[in-house]
Amino acid sequence: MRSWTSPEVPRVELGPAEPPRIHDTATGTTQVSDPDGAARMYVCGITPYDATHIGHAATYIAFDLLNRTWRDAGHDVHYVQNVTDVDDPLLERATATGQDWEELAERETELFRTDMEALRVLAPDHYVGAVESIPMIIEMIEQLRARGVVYEVDGDLYFSVHSDPRFGSVSGYTAEQMLEVFADRGGDPDRPGKKDPFDCLLWQLERPGEPAWDSPFGRGRPGWHVECSAIAVQHLGNAFEVQGGGSDLVFPHHEMSASEAQAAADDATFARSYVHAGMVGYQGEKMSKSKGNLVLVSRLREAGVDPMAIRLAILAHHYRSDWEWTDDDLAGAEKRLSTWRTAVDGASHEQGEQLARAVRSALADDLDAPAALAAVDAWVDAAPGDGSGATLVRTVLDARLGVVL
Repeated sequence: MRSWTSPEVPRVELGPAEPPRIHDTATGTTQVSDPDGAARMYVCGITPYDATHIGHAATYIAFDLLNRTWRDAGHDVHYVQNVTDVDDPLLERATATGQDWEELAERETELFRTDMEALRVLAPDHYVGAVESIPMIIEMIEQLRARGVVYEVDGDLYFSVHSDPRFGSVSGYTAEQMLEVFADRGGDPDRPGKKDPFDCLLWQLERPGEPAWDSPFGRGRPGWHVECSAIAVQHLGNAFEVQGGGSDLVFPHHEMSASEAQAAADDATFARSYVHAGMVGYQGEKMSKSKGNLVLVSRLREAGVDPMAIRLAILAHHYRSDWEWTDDDLAGAEKRLSTWRTAVDGASHEQGEQLARAVRSALADDLDAPAALAAVDAWVDAAPGDGSGATLVRTVLDARLGVVL
């Protein structure tokens, strides 16, 4: 699948930045991420039936900050993102609206690409669809079958999650907490014939009127979790640095994906850290397609909103926090952007260096974008300099925050 075009990222000519310290959901601790070699990251992508709302944008901007932080610390970054271009929500939307599911998926994926480009989000090295990945998904299911951890229910294949002794370690949830969210997040705990309510679907046998592909276990299509397991391992190997996504993916998606990959490879470690962005609300509820309470990036852009203002509105909130989008967020961001653009030509070289150190320090501390924005605001409030640092300030804000003045 085609990705989007990355913006050029200028180099901050002040030596390498310190490596990031990032919060790992699995351990509840903040850890330094300074790999020996390239930093490898997998971020779960969209199901393309209605893209891109502010919650999506907040997630991908969060991991864009991590990408930029690693790069500024001197690392190459190997970044993979998937597109779940066949799944129940997509098929249901296509049926409800009388559209061809493939055309719907491609249209919304293209809209997502254009939104990411406008927001200056660095593109993944591999942007991979579920449909094109079916051969590698089948291979992973075969590996799991060979290890005796797959069973059949009415022709569908399920993974025995407790075959991975580390199942539950990503979320840290109790069984009661798992049950509270499993059914609402794509699970089927009450299906008759399952050996354990948390066992997850690997391969669904062909249903009338639904797309299907040939496999050694009959025509059908893959489950959601094994899609990401297979794509991540194929392109990054095991024990990659970060598995990322929204906090609603902690369980079951990231839990199941990790256990499948670990069981398929003799208990290898799937990811070293699990990093999650908070949820964005609107009008008192979590912003989501199912609720229909969406603020779409494309609609804001069509209304003439500067994408840099959208990005700044998101950066004003720490990536791990839950927050609610309001008109005041956008108004404040537009004012801040205008103020920065007016002030930048008066920056002295000393101010530029001080600002670079402050922004780098804030972002190294678990991607603390609000602190980085506060540092820029403090520079703006200072007495103007001689303009010798204007280029450095522009470079730092572009390279580290993704904001072009």
